[in-house]
Amino acid sequence: MTNLFTRIKNTVTADLNEALDKKEKQNPIALLNQYLRQCEQETEKVAKFLERQSSLKDEFTKELYHAEQLAEKRKYQAEIALKAGETELYQFASDEHQLYSNRSERVRASLEQVKGQLGELERKHGDMKNKLKDMQLRRMELMGRENVTRANHRIDQVLESNTYSDKSISRFEEIENYIDRLENQVNRSYNQTTIDARIEQLEKEMNHSK
Repeated sequence: MTNLFTRIKNTVTADLNEALDKKEKQNPIALLNQYLRQCEQETEKVAKFLERQSSLKDEFTKELYHAEQLAEKRKYQAEIALKAGETELYQFASDEHQLYSNRSERVRASLEQVKGQLGELERKHGDMKNKLKDMQLRRMELMGRENVTRANHRIDQVLESNTYSDKSISRFEEIENYIDRLENQVNRSYNQTTIDARIEQLEKEMNHSK
């Protein structure tokens, strides 16, 4: 049964890789966009971890301040109880002072650890954002080169009539032929109008001379 599942897994993986390879050949920019979206999602996830770690740092900072304040308070109260000869009260305040002092040391150590982890996460997150930005810029460069390549290919198809069948000509050539025909037609009309006007003028001059 294990071997069967392994074969199925390998088959699915092979089919998936083949599909990705085919997709990459057909539209490499689309596949690149998919990879970049995945990178953006991972970067956003790390950003959320950073927010949590920063919140933990704030919580530990508050706990440390609270524990230190209570430790100082119990220390002062223990001194007052000792001077007043209140042995039982002094013992209670001293025990409390020790408890909060120990808590302060524990929280301080945790805070330092969280700060170090936060700094490391911030550094790695910064690296991720920089690499993502570099990949986005490279995608823009690649898209520019692909766009120029496609445009040049299209231009070559349009300008070179030999890329079409014998029964077809390029769109530009068709327009040029149309312009030529239109120009000839306009020239003929102009010449006819000019000749008619000139002949009419000559006739008037001849009649006038008579």
